Order: sequence, then structure tokens, then C-alpha cells
Amino acid sequence: MNRKGRVLLVLALVAVVAMAFRVSWNALRDVAKAIGADATAALLYPFVVDGLMALALVATLVLTDRGDKRFALRVLATYTLASLVLNYVHGLVPALHDAPAGRVRLAQWNGAHWVLVLLASSLPVGSIYFGSDLVAKVLHQRTPATTEAPVCGPDGQESVPAPHTPAHPEQPTPTATPDPVAAALLAEPSALVMTRADAERAPAPHTPHAPRTPEAEMADEALRQAQFEEAELERMRQDARRAYTESAQAGRPLSARALGEAFGMSESWGRKQILAVRDEEESSRPLLRAVDTAAV
Repeated sequence: MNRKGRVLLVLALVAVVAMAFRVSWNALRDVAKAIGADATAALLYPFVVDGLMALALVATLVLTDRGDKRFALRVLATYTLASLVLNYVHGLVPALHDAPAGRVRLAQWNGAHWVLVLLASSLPVGSIYFGSDLVAKVLHQRTPATTEAPVCGPDGQESVPAPHTPAHPEQPTPTATPDPVAAALLAEPSALVMTRADAERAPAPHTPHAPRTPEAEMADEALRQAQFEEAELERMRQDARRAYTESAQAGRPLSARALGEAFGMSESWGRKQILAVRDEEESSRPLLRAVDTAAV
């Protein structure tokens, strides 16, 4: 909707609210007189009730916090319902229409009459409390931080933000005047240096390695891991066999279960290490052959 349409809509809303206030003003004024208000108080009473309704409506549109907005809506609904009840009572009690002044019963039943008087007399006090709270919430609300719009280039794409420029740029440090002879030597490198540089930049005679694929790297890693685990197991076997040999030499050989538990393995693993030690001992023993003395 364009700006002109919005202005017309707001003006129409203001006109409707003004006419509705004039219709409700007569009923609220008569109710105020019925509960004992004087002429001036009865004249201002409609502004207290319907005026807070307008204030709550504006606060609902202005507040950004969800909790505060819900509170403003509740105040608006409460005072709208109260104004509706008082207008309804004004239509039911004909004595309110032509009563010049003084108290008039708002209902035949005493309980209903007391409730209506309590409602009508408490609305001004509630207007002071709720109106002050709404104004405080509007004045103390935090405005959301505005984000800077990205700067777009001529092609419509977002450009890179300009680098931060310090407020006081650093002054360039004065440099010493170079020696003319040294500058000439640095500017014109010798032929020997250029020849070495060209030799070092010469391409290597061998062909470059082909790039390795992730599958090949994973296979190599698994192979290295398997080799490492096998080396650790072999070291553990050698330590277990050495421990059994030492215990046997001390005259207290370890059992298969004790040997396995000492290295965190099973009993069968310990038994295998004991058998391996015995096989090594038997293979290292010299073979004795019987000599036939009759043949000699």
C-alpha cells in the first residue's frame, strides 16, 4: 500500500474511533453520575476509560517485546470489556438516562449492583496504574540494533567491505640513504650467481609422483597400523617368554594362567608362550648319539 492509502486508512480509523467515543461517552457519563461523581468528574470519566483503550492500542503497535505487547493487549481487552458492560447497563436502566444527578441503582439485585459499582469506581484507578506502566514500557524499550545494508556493486553483487582506516595513520619511518655502490651491486647480480640460480631451478630428471588417492592413503595407514600391532604383540611374546625363563631358572616356574594374567592375556596364550620356550630349549640342547662299541 502506498503512502496516500495508508494516510487515508489512518484518518478513517481516527474518525470511527471518535464517533464510537461519542456514543460511549454519554453512557459512561451517566454511569459516573449514578455512582456519585460530580458534573466535572462525570464529564471526564469517559476519557479515563476509553482514553486508556486508545493508549493501550497505540502501545500494542509500538512495543516490540512480545511480553510487553501481550500485556498491552490484555489491558486493551480488559477495558474494552468493562466499557461494554457499562454501556450495556446504561441501556438496561432507564433511570440513568434522565436522572439529573445523584445516585441510581445499577441493578435490582444487591450483589449485581455492588459488583457494577465496584467496576465503575475501579476503572479510573486502573487507568492510572496501567497507563503509567504502558508509557514506561514504551519509553524504556530497547530499539533493535540496525544492521548496515551491504554495499552492492554495479553488477548487483555485494562488494567486500572497505578495510578499516585508523584515525591517526602511522607516520612512515625515515630510512637511511643507501650507499650508491651497494645499491649498484644489489641491482646488478653477478653472472656466477645467476648461473647457480638457473642450475638450481632446472627441472629434476625424474618424473613427479602421481597424486595419491584417499583409498591408497587409507590402505597404507591400515598397513602401518597392522605392522605396529604385530610388532607390539611380538614384543609382548618375547617379554612373556623371558619372564617364564627367569621364573623357571629361579625354581618357581609360572603357570600358564599366571603368565597370561601378568600380560593381560588369556591362559591359552600363556600356555603357548611356555610351549615356545620349551621348544627353544629342546632345539638348543646337543643331540647325544649312542656309539656301538662292538663296531669299534
